[in-house]
Amino acid sequence: MTMLTKIGNSQGIRIPKALIKEAQLENVEIDLEVVENGLLLKPVKKTAREDWGKSIKKVIEKNKNKKDDGILEDFLNDSDLEDYEW
Repeated sequence: MTMLTKIGNSQGIRIPKALIKEAQLENVEIDLEVVENGLLLKPVKKTAREDWGKSIKKVIEKNKNKKDDGILEDFLNDSDLEDYEW
């Protein structure tokens, strides 16, 4: 149980750390929703692709100037298509 506390022109509440952890609200954006009997707090769900740009830049920077020993050369080599009937 807690009480509203004046914070500037607004009001806020203190949420015990155990409740924050249990509700998975640690270090996330929180969505507020007015419901019939009060206020619902829930973590904002990010889309799966939201952080792709950052992740791609990180991987590129980490692997800059490294030789790719993968199968890219096989894809670029179309000599095996000579026997294919078009």
